[in-house]
Amino acid sequence: MSASGPLAVNKTLTKNLSYDPEQAFEPISMLATLPNMVVVSKNLPVGSLQELIAYAKARPGELTYSSVGPGSSQHLAGVYFEQLTGTKMRHLPYRVTAQLVTDLMTGIVPLSFQNIPNVLGQVQSGDLRPLAIAAKSRSATLPDVPTAAEAGLAGFDSAAWFALLAPRGTPKAIVDKLNATAVAALGDADLRKRLADIGADPAPMSPEELRAFISAEVAKWRDIIARGAVSAEP
Repeated sequence: MSASGPLAVNKTLTKNLSYDPEQAFEPISMLATLPNMVVVSKNLPVGSLQELIAYAKARPGELTYSSVGPGSSQHLAGVYFEQLTGTKMRHLPYRVTAQLVTDLMTGIVPLSFQNIPNVLGQVQSGDLRPLAIAAKSRSATLPDVPTAAEAGLAGFDSAAWFALLAPRGTPKAIVDKLNATAVAALGDADLRKRLADIGADPAPMSPEELRAFISAEVAKWRDIIARGAVSAEP
């Protein structure tokens, strides 16, 4: 099992990567996605995504956003947001998620593009203000939070995701059997509820769908990383 970084982003972000994520594996199935959510401190005077964009445009280079590290899905979500909106912000990477969330609540860093599980409790308690989900559909965990498109920013899709793969050359019969087992497991009501409880969306796919998805993600983030001159270094 691996994630969006090793399977898509690192092909561009990491120099001399020792494997090709598009060639080294036999895709089995996507397992789950964890969409990023635009979330702000209650101290930031914005109540919607459009107000955030206007606020950032009026203060180029002043607004700071946090992530769990350079090259993470959260960092790249911020870079992508800047590109789509024509804004310029400052990225502040953290090593410890708990400190990131604390500083977000106090307003030391007023903005973040966070995977839902990292801030779910604080959003539900009202300690953080969610503005939009960076996904094509709303989260079942936070159904009242609009998608980015609904909030006026079409195309802003950013998520961490997790997939199941086998070594290249694994016989198709074995891949197909593992796919059927994974898809059946993801259809289990109890498992789907457990995923929903932490803000993750089950996302079963066929091996062919997953292969195409990985290639599309490689291309998407390659372009975003190149345009943003993104480095994996702080």
